[in-house]
Amino acid sequence: MTDFPWLTTLWVLPLVGAALVLVVPAPHRTVARATGLIAALATLGVAIVVAVCFDPGGSQYQLIESHTWIPAFGAGYTLGVDGIALVLLLLTAALVPLLIVAGWADDREAGSGRRVAHIYVALTLVVESMVLVSFVSLDILLFYVFFEVMLIPMYFLIGGFGPRTTGTESAEQHLAIRQQRSRAAVKFLLYNLFGGLIMLAAVIGLYVLTARADLGDGGGTFDFRVVMAAANSGELGAGPAVLNALFLGFMFAFAVKAPLWPLHTWLPGAAVSATPASAVLMMAVVDKVGTFGMLRYCLMLFPSASTTYAPLISTLAVIGILYGALLAIGQTDVMRLIAYTSISHFGFIILGIFAMTNQGGSGATLYMVNHGISTAALFLIAGFLVSRRGTRAIAEFGGIQKVAPVLAGTFLIAGLATLSLPGLAPFVSEFLVLLGTFTRYPIAAVFATGALVLAALYVLWLYQRMMTGPVRKGNERVRDLLPRELVVVVPLLVALLFLGIYPKPVLDRINPAVAGTLTTIGKHDPAPTVPPDAATTPAVTTPSGGNHR
Repeated sequence: MTDFPWLTTLWVLPLVGAALVLVVPAPHRTVARATGLIAALATLGVAIVVAVCFDPGGSQYQLIESHTWIPAFGAGYTLGVDGIALVLLLLTAALVPLLIVAGWADDREAGSGRRVAHIYVALTLVVESMVLVSFVSLDILLFYVFFEVMLIPMYFLIGGFGPRTTGTESAEQHLAIRQQRSRAAVKFLLYNLFGGLIMLAAVIGLYVLTARADLGDGGGTFDFRVVMAAANSGELGAGPAVLNALFLGFMFAFAVKAPLWPLHTWLPGAAVSATPASAVLMMAVVDKVGTFGMLRYCLMLFPSASTTYAPLISTLAVIGILYGALLAIGQTDVMRLIAYTSISHFGFIILGIFAMTNQGGSGATLYMVNHGISTAALFLIAGFLVSRRGTRAIAEFGGIQKVAPVLAGTFLIAGLATLSLPGLAPFVSEFLVLLGTFTRYPIAAVFATGALVLAALYVLWLYQRMMTGPVRKGNERVRDLLPRELVVVVPLLVALLFLGIYPKPVLDRINPAVAGTLTTIGKHDPAPTVPPDAATTPAVTTPSGGNHR
């Protein structure tokens, strides 16, 4: 069973589904959406098979597929999966079917001859395919190609498809909305393309080093495992200045995509300009490629440079944590508020990665999964509400829990998950990140902990303003969640509860991969310090038989 090319099947299926969607006749929008949903569910099925075939106690990279791609460059079509990539590809494969259902909206387009629904679903599947390749690629050039290519369909999803409007807007308002959406898409593309160009220079520089070291067949190589082994054994033969420059090239691209403060400014505009489903695809799936790249490529290819810059990056992460939380408190737009919370959460993920401890790395990886689930739940529920009311202004809501109690209740659960309430999934990952960070950077951990208070403030205040109190004018006819919407929301809330109570199945896959990463780069958890007087003070036996000092 493991000899079958499951990883190739995994990323090809969405592409095939996208092609099938595009050949569906234009008037049959429902058929196009159903075709896309079937392709996404089939991809989820293959992802589950990959998870079943994966042995947590086996070798670090499994289900290897290796074929020659560009022999002249030493580039190969090499795929493999470790525990970190496994949980992220499962997250991706599980979210996309829910996002297709969330964006179903049969009355979205006017005119039976238009193919808007076809293109929208096809682009979503193409993004999924590109992300999946990025997670399973073991060739640096192959990773880079798809890291960049995924920007194109995401650009069209942001610029070409916006949230539903009320239909009462004037021509000038429609024009302003389209211009805002276009600007947000261009900003997203330019930021990420610039980051990618910097990374391309670093990729070329790394290849030159492998060629000088003759790591390939008569030249250089892009094989991640070969380059990683050479980097950690010193065979690359480069000085610290060169390796630091290459590290910064990779890190800059990943920091833009993640995003890390101060390279985050493209995110809020893109999130509010896209449809809620596309915004979730961007924040919960596409942006995870950035943090995944930090953990795999920055740490494992440049261990010394990662150690050198870890204090600086951790400082930027803490600033991002506090900055995102503070700006979320001041927002008057509910969707923009949720977008700023993601900046804060990405700060936690990056902080855990560069703590370079087992608890920090495991917490950061688990946080990637939990952030994807919690952000999807909160953003989609808010999107359902905004589409009913026709406005994103928080001040226009109020009393929603009286007219739509199920919507308000699910919004509260998703919001409590966002503030990392114990018993819900993000609490476990955030606790691990803070614990792992404290052992290496205690001051950073203390400042990051302050964001917990800020998160409680922006989430509970948001719920109070939107859901409680008297029913404001215009909210009387707000409908509760429909069956289609419950199909999207309920699995996300169940996942938040399950992983909050029993995260062991996910951590069992993550922990060996994180431990393998730290062992490869020669990093160990800091030893606990014991005060000198504690080690020399004799123990005194108490009358109850216990000891105290």
